[in-house]
Amino acid sequence: MIRVHHLQDSRSQRVLWLLEELGTPYEVIEYRRDPKTLRAPASLKAIHPLGKSPVISDESRDSRVVAESGAILEYLLDQHDPESRLRPLPGSAAHERYRFWLHHAEGTAMPPLVMRLVFSRLSKPPVPALVRPLGRLFAKGVEQQFLGPEIRSLRAYWESELSVSPWFAGERFSAADIQMSFPVLALAGRGGLEGYPKLQAFLERCRARDGYRKAVEQGGEFHIN
Repeated sequence: MIRVHHLQDSRSQRVLWLLEELGTPYEVIEYRRDPKTLRAPASLKAIHPLGKSPVISDESRDSRVVAESGAILEYLLDQHDPESRLRPLPGSAAHERYRFWLHHAEGTAMPPLVMRLVFSRLSKPPVPALVRPLGRLFAKGVEQQFLGPEIRSLRAYWESELSVSPWFAGERFSAADIQMSFPVLALAGRGGLEGYPKLQAFLERCRARDGYRKAVEQGGEFHIN
């Protein structure tokens, strides 16, 4: 049995989705963010020292703990996908694309999106009221000079790649699409897919999958505020 330590509005949604696609039994242990700071609760540190989600424990393997989205997905595929249904065969061109997107999602895609989220909150509580105007100006400058151009470049690249094939690794749906769904959802939450039909269609295909719908039933869909 896999235990998923699931934090609301977090990357752990992808772990639930993969488990549904694999048909692997799992248990969801829910954690709520602090309503003021939006940080994960300290109780997650009892599972892993970093106190972040996603993290899983594999009860069938002496409660082995695995953290980090990409590592978790690869661990679950190693243990529960012997037929390589959700990743292309090693050595194939599709596998090279798959490996790139699996790492691109967290290595390149998410950092500017997380930075945009953090800077957008500089003008809101719990930032002191007197500091908020400065925070707003600072956030605007960072957005115009760095984050905006960086995210536009990423978005254009993803759109171009999805013009070649319906899924990121090729013609077949794979775990790379589960991994890339999070940055695409993060953009969609702020209206960032307007004018990008391939990305919109990708997200529609993801949401149409039974595994995705069941994962949302278990852990809720990701929302960005």
